[in-house]
Amino acid sequence: MTAIDARPTSVPRRSRRGVRATFGAYVALTKPRIIELLLVTTVPTMFLAAGGAPGVWLVVATFVGGSLAAGAANSLNCYLDRDIDLVMKRTGRRPLATATVSPTEALVFGVALAVVSTVVMVVFVNPLATVLTVSAIGYYVVVYTIGLKRRTPSNIVWGGAAGCMPVLIGWAAVTGSLTWPAVLLFLVVFWWTPPHFWALALRFKDDYAAAGVPMLPVVAEATVVARRMVGHSWAMVLASLALVPVADMTVVYTAAAVVLGGIFLLEVYRLRARIRAGLIDSRMRPMRVFHWSITYLTLLFVAVGIDPLLPL
Repeated sequence: MTAIDARPTSVPRRSRRGVRATFGAYVALTKPRIIELLLVTTVPTMFLAAGGAPGVWLVVATFVGGSLAAGAANSLNCYLDRDIDLVMKRTGRRPLATATVSPTEALVFGVALAVVSTVVMVVFVNPLATVLTVSAIGYYVVVYTIGLKRRTPSNIVWGGAAGCMPVLIGWAAVTGSLTWPAVLLFLVVFWWTPPHFWALALRFKDDYAAAGVPMLPVVAEATVVARRMVGHSWAMVLASLALVPVADMTVVYTAAAVVLGGIFLLEVYRLRARIRAGLIDSRMRPMRVFHWSITYLTLLFVAVGIDPLLPL
C-alpha cells in the first residue's frame, strides 16, 4: 500500500472549537516537544563557542529565531503529511487530522513563522546563522518531507541532518563561522538521530506500514534494524569523544560522554539481544532506547554547556 492508497476518501469537516482550543491547535502544529529537543542542542553549543557565557540578548534572539524556524518547518511538515497523519494512529489527533486547523491556515501559519524567524535572525544575529536557519527549514520541508520520507528507508538517515542544524546555527551565532567542534557536535546529533527514530519506528511499525511510509523497520527485518542502530550508536559515541581533544574539553565532559555513551550502547545492545531472542512487540522494548536517547542527548549537551564554565 502506498501513501496515496492510504489517503482517506473524504477530508474531515472543520471542527468548531473555541479560541483556546484553536490556539492550542496552532501551538501543536509547531510540535513543541521537538522544538525543545532542538534548543537543548543550540544553547549549550553557544556556551562552548563563546568559551563561557555568551551575551544574553544573543542567546535570546537565537532562541526565539530558532524556535520560530523549527515551528515553521514542523507546521509545513504537518501540512504536507496531513494525508498520512489521518491514517496513522500515533498522529491521528494532530490539528489537521482533527480539522481544528484547515490546510490553508496551516500553510499560511508555517510560511509566516518562516518569514518572522528569518527577520529575527537577520536583524539580531548574523548572516551565516540566518543562511543556516533558512537552509534548515528548506531541508526539512523539501529534502526530507517531500523528497525522502515516502521514497526511501534511508529517509531519517539523510533527512535527519535538518535536526542537526541548530548546532551549527548556535555556533555561527556566536562566532560568525563554523569550525571543527561545531562539525563534531553536528555529527553527534547526525549519528544519534537514526537509532533514536528507528526505536520509535519499531514500536509503531504497523502505523508506518499502513500509511505507506518505508521506514526501515517496515521494509527490513528487526535484526537488520538493530544492527544498524548499533553501528550508528558507536559512531555517535566516537564523535562525542573526538570532541575532547578538538575542543579541549575537561574531565567533566569526558566523564559524561563516556558514561552516557556507555549506557546508550548498553540499551541498544539489550534491544538487539531481545530481537535476536525472538521477542517482538512490547517485549522488545524499543521505547526504552527511544526515551533514553532523549535523556542522553539532553545530558550530553548540558555537559557541553557546563564544561567551558568550569575553572579547570
